[in-house]
Amino acid sequence: MQVNVHEAKTHLSRLLARVEAGEEIIIAKAGKPIARLIPYEKRPPRRLPGSAKGRVLIRSDFDAPLPREVLAEFEG
Repeated sequence: MQVNVHEAKTHLSRLLARVEAGEEIIIAKAGKPIARLIPYEKRPPRRLPGSAKGRVLIRSDFDAPLPREVLAEFEG
């Protein structure tokens, strides 16, 4: 849905209710889109480097060549 700036200012509460229901609203000035109203999405917490320390095991041969049978599956 697209609305002009005046309509957005006049009916902001109504538009926010529609956005809350999942709709996206485009706000236009003189028919040219300038902004989007979209539902707010909570961002996941930031990852902390080293937070998996002691919980991940990397074997000493993790970068060893693959066995021929497995390699053949990748190469066809």
